[in-house]
Amino acid sequence: MATFRVGVGSFNIKDSAVGIGTETTGHGNLKVEGTLKVSTNLDVLGVSTFTRYSGFNADEVKVTNRDLTLSGEYSTTGDIVVDDGASLTVGLGSTACVGAVECISVKHHFSVPVGDTAQRDGTSGYGEGTVRYNTDLGTMEFFNGSEWKQFTYIADIQNSPSTMGRAVIMGGASGPSPFKGNEIQFFQIMTLGNSEDFGDLIESHQYAAGSGSKTRGIIAGGYSAPDSNYSQPRIEYITIASKGDGITFGELSSSHFRNSGGASSSTRGLFFGGGHPSYYNTIEFVEIQTLGDALDFGDLNSQKMIIRCTASPTRAFARGGFHPSNDSKVSSQIDMVTIASKGNAIKFGDPTQRTYGMAACANNIRAIYAGGYSNHPDSSVIATSKTIEYFTMASEGDAIDFGDLMIAKASPCGNSNQVRGVISGGYVAPTGTNSMEFITITTTGAAQDFGDLIDTDFRMAGTSDSHGGLGGY
Repeated sequence: MATFRVGVGSFNIKDSAVGIGTETTGHGNLKVEGTLKVSTNLDVLGVSTFTRYSGFNADEVKVTNRDLTLSGEYSTTGDIVVDDGASLTVGLGSTACVGAVECISVKHHFSVPVGDTAQRDGTSGYGEGTVRYNTDLGTMEFFNGSEWKQFTYIADIQNSPSTMGRAVIMGGASGPSPFKGNEIQFFQIMTLGNSEDFGDLIESHQYAAGSGSKTRGIIAGGYSAPDSNYSQPRIEYITIASKGDGITFGELSSSHFRNSGGASSSTRGLFFGGGHPSYYNTIEFVEIQTLGDALDFGDLNSQKMIIRCTASPTRAFARGGFHPSNDSKVSSQIDMVTIASKGNAIKFGDPTQRTYGMAACANNIRAIYAGGYSNHPDSSVIATSKTIEYFTMASEGDAIDFGDLMIAKASPCGNSNQVRGVISGGYVAPTGTNSMEFITITTTGAAQDFGDLIDTDFRMAGTSDSHGGLGGY
């Protein structure tokens, strides 16, 4: 076997497959054993196909004033440098630097896939580790194999969790006056203390659904004073960072969304079930940054009301609820939908006990449910619960015991950021309570005292600028 030395290093022609500078019959593959290093260009005349480039470059690959397309396996011990006006293309099915690329230096411009939220679904072909720009959200994002996550900006690190985490509580009943329901109050989740006045809603909202984004809080439906039989379709919004009154957003498709539940991602708000005197399995949605009426999303697994809901960055969960005409009356399952794609709910798992009218909150991993009614409201004795439970939102399964509230209560309000969940107010027979309790979401254990609401409130809707649906996109 001949050995050829070119510059520094050498390579062997294996099996006499081909000669260099000859016209022999060796028209097979160029098979090189050892090391090939050249100080000048390697020119190949005619047609040459390389299935593997290996050990070719000791220092770097420069792409200058031209396009370079990699169509097979390619490796280099140095940097890949793409100058201005040039492009580097890795062909479909190709691998750039088997193992890992230690350094790619791009002068002036580097492009990633671009598209809206709908274009990142399961049929788009994106694999784990994909980086793209989302035109709907105006942010860079990556796929971790199960869900899309936003990149963490230094501002987010600096502002969270102490600055980010304003919670808003909207509507509800208050004290001995069951029809006071236009109050808006707020507090900072990471700062123990009492709630403060934020403003007033246009109308009273009791048993309404709450949702929101980093900037907007939304309340939808419920019933209004003075007629407890009147269910209203109005949707209102507020700007979370600045105090003020509610502003008209749009309407639900009908007035049946009394006693419904609400949840949201960073862009979309969902409203589940509800009704009075009839009961519904309807799910509707709005795009939070776009004013307008709610649209049809799909259906729950059953008709029910007094549902409580929360969300991860990609999934929304509806737990509890009851329908007096059903044999079971109180729902014994957790429903789930994928927020970005319309459709019907599927069963996620089962709660630890049959309750409805709980508080719900989440970080981007765990969903928390606390309190609630533990029997049917037509019973002569209305029992309330102090149980707190949780489940991991990325994996289907049953809820797990978390701990206990300080006092048993029903129809409290839940707010959260990525660290803490706060359970505020609630019904404690024969009236409401103004107590606020908190838990650390990533742990388990009993709730602790947080502060007090302005009034003895229950049946409220809540959101925050950093709830679970905002931990990613």
